[in-house]
Amino acid sequence: MSFRLNDANLFPMNKADIVDILEDIAVLLELKGDNPFKIRAYSGGARVLEMMEEDLGDVIAEERLDAIKGIGSALVDKIKTLYATGELEYYTKLRESVAPGLIEMLEIPGLGGKKVKKLHDAIGVESIDALQAACESGEVEALKGFGKKSAEKILSGIANRAAYAKRHHWWNARQVAEPILEGLRSLSQVERAEAAGSLRRLKETVGDLDFIVASAEPQAVMDWFVEQDAVQEVTAHGATKSSVRFESGLQADLRVVPAEQFAFVLHHFTGSKEHNVALRQRALARGYSLSEWGLARKVEEAEAGELQAGILDSITTEKGLFEFLGLAEIPPELREGLGEIESAEAQQLPNLVTSADIRGVFHNHTTASDGRATIEEMAAAAEALGWNYLGVADHSKASFQAKGLDDARVLKQLESIRAFNESGESPVHIFSGIECDILPDGSLDLEDATLNALDYAVMSVHSSFSQSEEEMTARVIRAIEHPATSMLGHPTGRILLRREPYKIDLQKVIDAAIANRVIIEINANPHRLDMDWRLWRRAAERGLMCAINPDAHSMEGLSYFDAGVNIARKGWLEKEQVLNSRDCAGVQHWFNQRK
Repeated sequence: MSFRLNDANLFPMNKADIVDILEDIAVLLELKGDNPFKIRAYSGGARVLEMMEEDLGDVIAEERLDAIKGIGSALVDKIKTLYATGELEYYTKLRESVAPGLIEMLEIPGLGGKKVKKLHDAIGVESIDALQAACESGEVEALKGFGKKSAEKILSGIANRAAYAKRHHWWNARQVAEPILEGLRSLSQVERAEAAGSLRRLKETVGDLDFIVASAEPQAVMDWFVEQDAVQEVTAHGATKSSVRFESGLQADLRVVPAEQFAFVLHHFTGSKEHNVALRQRALARGYSLSEWGLARKVEEAEAGELQAGILDSITTEKGLFEFLGLAEIPPELREGLGEIESAEAQQLPNLVTSADIRGVFHNHTTASDGRATIEEMAAAAEALGWNYLGVADHSKASFQAKGLDDARVLKQLESIRAFNESGESPVHIFSGIECDILPDGSLDLEDATLNALDYAVMSVHSSFSQSEEEMTARVIRAIEHPATSMLGHPTGRILLRREPYKIDLQKVIDAAIANRVIIEINANPHRLDMDWRLWRRAAERGLMCAINPDAHSMEGLSYFDAGVNIARKGWLEKEQVLNSRDCAGVQHWFNQRK
C-alpha cells in the first residue's frame, strides 16, 4: 500500500487518483477497527469507480454520480470534492489519526489492514522494530492466523525493506534529477552539466545522484544548487562540492570542475568501479595514469612510479578518452566491467536498441480488467507516441482481484477489437491478446480454443509464489511448451525494492523459451524491469527474442516503455532482437508463424 499525500500539484485529480484515495481510506478504517460495512462502502466504491467507463467529469457535471449503484451519498460528496479541489479534509484527518508505524507496517508483503490491526491489538506492536522483535521472540507465530511461516515471511520482508531503504527506482530518481540538470544547464556560469553515477548507467535502482558541472565560477553554481525548492537538507556546502538531501529522500552531490577536467570527472563518477579499474589498467599498460583529474604520462627516466604532472588538454570528451586508449566509445549503460572494454577494442560493441526503434507494445490492460482506460483511449495514447500498433492483454479469470476475463468475455473483447480495427478510426492497429495466468500446476487459465482465436498470449505467474524452485521451474516450462504461448510475462515476479523474485531456474526457462520460439518480455514497469538485464546478452546471442512491454494499466503507463528500453540496452540488445522494433506487418508475420 502506498499512501498519497495531499498536494496542490495533484489538482485536479483524475479518476485513478480518486480510486487510490478511496482504497487508502478503506485500509485506514480497517486499521482503526471501524464498521465493516463502512469499510466495504469505500473499497466497493473504489471498485465501482474504477470500472466506470464514462468520463468522471461528465458524470459529475451532469449530476449523475449518485445514480451509480455502489456509490452512496457520502462517497458522492467526497469524490466531487477530490475531483474539484484535489484535497479531502476527511482523508487528511483520518490519516493523521493512525499511528505512522502502523501505516509503515503495510509496506511489508503479506500484511494488510486486518493483520496489522490484529498484531497491534493482540501484542501491541506500533512500529516495524516492535514487529521484528515480536517475530523473533515467538509472539507472532503464537497468534492464531499467523504461525511460524508467517513470522518468517514477515522477518524476511522487514530485512528486505531495510536493505532497500537507501535505494530508489530509476524512474523516480530521473524525475528528481531532470529539473536539477535542466536548471544547471540554464545557468550562464555553466559550460557543461551531466548527471553521472548509476542514474546515467541506467541501473534499475539508484542509491544517490551525482551531478558534474564545468564552470569557472563554482560558487554561483553551488549557491544555486543548495537553494532549490526540492532540497530538504543541505549536508555540505563547499567551494567545489555540495551535498543535499531532497524531499524524496534522495541524496545528491554536485561537483564543479574546470572545463579541461570535465570529461575525466564525468567518466570516473559515472562508473562502475569495475569498469574504471579495467580502464585504469589499460591506461597504465600504455604508460599513463588515469584518474578523475585526467591522464598523466609516465616518465621513463624518472624513478619508478613517478608521473609527469599535467592533463592532456587535447581530450575534452569521453569519446576522446576512449579513442586515446584505442577503444570505441562505450555507452554509459554498458560500463559494468562485463566485457565492454574487450568489445570496444575489437570494434564490436552492439548497435543498441533505442526508444525511437519501438513501434508498439503488447502487454497492456484496459478497463475490461484492471486497467484505467478503454481500448480507444489506449490507442489514442499509442498514436500520440507515434506507434503503429498496440497489443491489448487483459488479465484472465484466475486474477479475480483484477477483474480477470473468462473465455466468453475474452471472445467478446476480441469482437470489439476487430470492430475497432475495421472502423479505420485510428491509424493504430490493435493486436488481440491476453495475459493468461499460469496456474500452480503449469496449466493455463483459458480454453485452448479461446487462446488460439487471439493474435498472441502472454503467460504469467500471479499466485503460489512460495513453490519450490523445482516446482516453479516445471510450472513455467509447462506453460512455455503450450502451443498458444507467445510470450512469458515478468518471469521472476520480482517487485524492485519490495519483493524478491520467486525461486526459479531461469537458465532452464530460457532454454525452453528458445526451444519453443517463445518470447520473454522485459516488463518495463519501473517497479519490475523483469527479466534482469544481466541475463539478456547471452540469452539473445543464443536466439532468445525479447519484447519490451510496459504492463500499462493506463494511458500514462505506456510511457514506461522507456525504462524497458534502458534494460534492453544494458542487456546489449539490438533492435533486431526486440520484436516490437518490427513494423505491424512484421509483428503479424511473427505471430502467424507460431500458429
